[in-house]
Amino acid sequence: MRFDEMGLEEPVLQGLDAMNFQEATPVQEKTIPVILTGRDLIGCAQTGTGKTAAYILPILNRIIREEEPNEYIKAIIMAPTRELAQQIDMQFEGFSYFVPVSTLAIYGGGDGNIWDQQKHGLQNGADVIIATPGRLITHLEMYDIDLSHVRYFILDEADRMLDMGFSEDIMKIVKKLPEERQTLLFSATMPPKIQQLAKTILCDPVEVKIAVSKPNEAITQAAYICTEHQKMGLIREMFGKSLKSKSIIFSSSKQKVKELAYTLKRMKFNVAAMHSDLEQAEREQVMLDFKNNKIDLLVATDIVARGIDIEDIGMVLNYDVPHDPEDYIHRIGRTARANAEGLAITFVSEKEQGKFHRIEKFLEKEIYKIPLPPDLGEAPAYNPKAFSEGGHYRNKGGGNRPPRRNGNRNENRSESGNEKDRHNRGKKRFFKPRKQNSVPPQNQG
Repeated sequence: MRFDEMGLEEPVLQGLDAMNFQEATPVQEKTIPVILTGRDLIGCAQTGTGKTAAYILPILNRIIREEEPNEYIKAIIMAPTRELAQQIDMQFEGFSYFVPVSTLAIYGGGDGNIWDQQKHGLQNGADVIIATPGRLITHLEMYDIDLSHVRYFILDEADRMLDMGFSEDIMKIVKKLPEERQTLLFSATMPPKIQQLAKTILCDPVEVKIAVSKPNEAITQAAYICTEHQKMGLIREMFGKSLKSKSIIFSSSKQKVKELAYTLKRMKFNVAAMHSDLEQAEREQVMLDFKNNKIDLLVATDIVARGIDIEDIGMVLNYDVPHDPEDYIHRIGRTARANAEGLAITFVSEKEQGKFHRIEKFLEKEIYKIPLPPDLGEAPAYNPKAFSEGGHYRNKGGGNRPPRRNGNRNENRSESGNEKDRHNRGKKRFFKPRKQNSVPPQNQG
């Protein structure tokens, strides 16, 4: 279905045309007409399906039609991380290029000037607020901010927000909103806690489900069964030649990310590391360089597993098996975007076989195992039944023998860099205000 068949206002269509958006994705085709009617909605869709545009376009369209004064906040969009909040803000900026609608991103970090900018924008009524829950709650508790004119409340990646412990903050925000509003909830998964939240804050919602929590079929998935010590040899084997496209290597450990980036730099690759030890300005520069082809290989923690939309990533490599199947989906979802094809490869050590088997069960299929190159030695047998779901070895006597630790005791701890965005959080981060008169970004929602 084409966007010009949906009854969107001309300024919105002009923005779409400038960004070369013509055909709606399935989630956009099913959700935009519903949202335009004013109904509450639950959208269950995997990453990379265009769900951001699925709610931005109809909300933008309705704001244009209502023609309310500009001094009121009309819509609030909640996002779990500052990275996703920035991504949504950029999308809104592009779609509203020909529309006099203002946006303000609210997230943790920054100095006193940034805090004052956020306070000023909230008190003077930016049309659309895109915020992480913790930061917005801090502002609401400290200042008199008028939310009585909010007509649209959107929760993006609601499952992630609840996993991060934002449930109480979300409910505090809901209590400050008018009862007469349109509420939209988007989530990659629909566990019981999301269903309960939906019953609490939505009114007779329409449900739209698109390919729930399954990888894009255009992603070719494969794995190497190996020992932990063989992983670096595989890296050298796989990246011994020049890259054909941009690639991301994911690891759950900051230390491994740093070590891998160092090794690949010595192999003369244009590589950068992305993890939560970087300041916000450094993160933004790395992602800009990656998007603009100054970097063709990114080594990262799960800090970039969600909300990063770069279309020409050809391969995702999981150096570690992620803990949850959903994290696996989001990692490999960085490739095969915008109707392209992609490759996802996972290194599976002996102690990770249980976790990897749980991913295969979740996907309801067996992932192809690539034979190890002969010069790396013999590969361990793939016997996931010998391991518990947590990845620990299960001996014949029924007890669990914990795996031996190698190196730093914190080496295998999960680190996503997406903790709660409280104002008093220790690390200093950079706030990027909305740009004026910029060229519309060419991203798919």
